[in-house]
Amino acid sequence: MRILLTNDDGIHAQGLAALEAIARTLSNDVWICAPDAEQSGASRSLTLSEPLRVRRLDDRRFAVRGTPTDCVMLGIQYLISGPGPDLVLSGVNRGLNAAEDVTMSGTVAGAIEGMALGVPSIALSQMMGGSYRGDHRADFAMAEAHAGGLVERLISAGWPGDVILNINFPAKSAAAVAEVEVTRQGFRDVRTRFAEMRTDLRGRDYYWLGYRTEPSRPGEGTDLRAAYEGRISVTPLHIDLTHMETVHRLRSVVGGTSPKLPRAENSL
Repeated sequence: MRILLTNDDGIHAQGLAALEAIARTLSNDVWICAPDAEQSGASRSLTLSEPLRVRRLDDRRFAVRGTPTDCVMLGIQYLISGPGPDLVLSGVNRGLNAAEDVTMSGTVAGAIEGMALGVPSIALSQMMGGSYRGDHRADFAMAEAHAGGLVERLISAGWPGDVILNINFPAKSAAAVAEVEVTRQGFRDVRTRFAEMRTDLRGRDYYWLGYRTEPSRPGEGTDLRAAYEGRISVTPLHIDLTHMETVHRLRSVVGGTSPKLPRAENSL
């Protein structure tokens, strides 16, 4: 099995080293194509206004000055020599990618690009329990211990071609978790993102985006609830954002008609 790895934390991220260790329990044919700098929050953005620069770090490892989507596209279409990958793994992200955050996640976007190019794809993220400072390789022990076997089981089960699997590992020791829950995407009932205004040394204002750690109260069966309660979450996702209930309701109102705009007064 040929596996392509990517992430959004960058080519030197500890989570990518953890992902490589996971992938090598599944196959010896592992390729890596990841951003040369952090691209967290990049979602499915493409680099369109400047060229994509690629550094070949070794025979099967590439750093791209671009987004996770750029990386997967280049990896599949140009950089992997010979047959294309059988599986794309994206991560292991530093922090959860759950609830509404999946729409902004570069980790999830890397998996979506693999799916869009016809390759089964999985995003993997590790909930963090403490500070983001310093060496956090140990924090990925949960993912390293459980991901390989879980990915094998998921490959055996299979999933539709227009779906990716989004796996989130809780912030617990590897030995403390034995349960996997197949979940739905949740939505937070608190607002955790905020912008803080600061002033630089020249007296000019700027803004720094951040997250509050306030927990939400997620419903049963959601990815967030599983993570909060210490379970590994597997969420099937797809990019069809159509809200079918509203489609059916609006069809009874405007479907099949030619909408007429209100006529402006004093028009000629």
